Amino acid sequence: MHTFAVARAVHGIEPLVATEIRRAGLGVVRGVRHREVWFETACPEADLLGLRTADDVLLAAAVVDGIGHERSALRRLAAAARTLDVGALARTGNGVEVSASFVGRRNYTRFEIEDAVGAELARPLRLPYRSRRDGRRPPSGAMAWRVTIEDDRAVIALRLAERPLHRRAYKSASIRGTLHPPVAAAMAELARLPGAGTVLDPCCGAGTTLIEAAASAPRARLLGFDHDPAAVHAATANARAATMEGGRTGLTPCPPSAGRFGFGVADGGQIPVAGGSADRVLVNPPWGRQVPPQGLLAGGLGPLWREVRRVVAADGLVVALVHDGIPRGFAVEEAIRVSLSGQHPVLAVLRRTG
Repeated sequence: MHTFAVARAVHGIEPLVATEIRRAGLGVVRGVRHREVWFETACPEADLLGLRTADDVLLAAAVVDGIGHERSALRRLAAAARTLDVGALARTGNGVEVSASFVGRRNYTRFEIEDAVGAELARPLRLPYRSRRDGRRPPSGAMAWRVTIEDDRAVIALRLAERPLHRRAYKSASIRGTLHPPVAAAMAELARLPGAGTVLDPCCGAGTTLIEAAASAPRARLLGFDHDPAAVHAATANARAATMEGGRTGLTPCPPSAGRFGFGVADGGQIPVAGGSADRVLVNPPWGRQVPPQGLLAGGLGPLWREVRRVVAADGLVVALVHDGIPRGFAVEEAIRVSLSGQHPVLAVLRRTG
């Protein structure tokens, strides 16, 4: 039996999500929309939860056409929700919650969409509807539905997991400015990691980038450095949790003594590894919004890029999340603009020049 599923994504990396779905044999991609990949699958639901580049994965219950900009669209959405056989999709829960979003201007709000659909979904289940109005957050344990609208087409879908996929189980320790895990997974995808011997992150933060990279680089040594000792402590704890929890993050379980990860305190302007020793460098530099550059980087990121250029192998790749243009000394192989925390940085695949 085939199921229609929707993978949610950070805007800009939808094609990478589609590629992961195809490569993993999870289904046939039927369409790519703003922050969504629609695909048809015959895989067990548990297999879909291994998508690393997706923010979330949902089962589509209905696709509704004719959803215009006027308020009559609310009645149309409510009627569609009323006709659903929600009992066939229902999970156990203490209520029903709905999260909605749309592209473009509408004469109604996301909260009106949520309330119109949520009341109809909750009624046949005899469960309370948990509204998000006035900033309220539904309690944990509620069935989570999502409504998205682009152009005149809406999809009503049910989340498969208890929480969104981007909330990684391993990420028990966090710091300010920590990287969104699916974006880190996208960086790992762009880095072409199979066969890499050493993968380096000179601004590792909580270790997210290297932990996501571990799934694609099964034999690589993963080295991370950060100027902040608290970040190194968080990265070490998260890597240990990822190693032990294996399958929840797409990693192959292995004992902590395997020693694949190595983290240390170091300045990004003076990376403590030999020149040309890194096959891949993955880096999300401090860009001053949540975490100000410190140490040798306080006056600018020039020292970081000089060091990255020094340590990457002649035939190696650098994948960087850049906010202020491509650094000097590198040629661009690929560039993808993404939407992240209200900003629009570029995921850049770089090679050393000269």
